[in-house]
Amino acid sequence: MRDLTNTSNAPDSASEPPDFDTWDDPEELFQGQSTKERLMDVVIQLREPTKVSVVAEQADCDPETARHYLDWFTDLGLVHKHSDRPTRYERNDSYLRWRRVEKIRERYSEEEIVEELRDVMDGIREFQDQFGAAAPGEVSLKEASRDSTIEESWDALSKWKTLERRAELLDEARRDSFPSGGVDRINA
Repeated sequence: MRDLTNTSNAPDSASEPPDFDTWDDPEELFQGQSTKERLMDVVIQLREPTKVSVVAEQADCDPETARHYLDWFTDLGLVHKHSDRPTRYERNDSYLRWRRVEKIRERYSEEEIVEELRDVMDGIREFQDQFGAAAPGEVSLKEASRDSTIEESWDALSKWKTLERRAELLDEARRDSFPSGGVDRINA
C-alpha cells in the first residue's frame, strides 16, 4: 500500500507554477481539418434531411461553400439531395455500406474474409443457444434479464446485433468480390 503522506516527490512550494499562457489554445488543436473534411464529418452524421445552413454551421463554413461540397457529395452518391424548398441533404446509407464492404475487400483476402465470417457465425450460434432464439429481435429483454442483469442482457444482445451486421458485411464482401483469374480491380 502506498503511503499517501509521503511528500518527497511533491513539487517544491517555492517552484514556479506552470505558465498556462504558453500552452496551445484548445480551439486551435481542432482546426487542422480542411473544409471538405469538416463537411464530410457532418454529412456522415446526417440521419435526416438537413438544411444547408445547418450543415454549414456545424462544419464552421460559409453556406455557399457547404452547398458546393454537398452538390459534389451528391454527385459522388454520398448524400441524397431533397430538392424541396429549402434544399436539404441527408447521408446515403447504401453508399456508406458499399464503402464498408469495399474496405473489407481491399484489406483482406477471400480466405481471410471466409475465416472471419466463420468465426462471426460461431459467435452468432453461441448467442442463439444462450437466448434460445434465432435473432436478437426475437428476445425479450425482460425475459432475458431473469437470469442476469438488464445491463448484461442488453450488452449481450447488442454484441449479437453487431455480429449479425458484421456477418452481413462479410458475406457481401465475399460474394462476387474477387475476380476469377486475378486481383485487378476497376476503381470507379
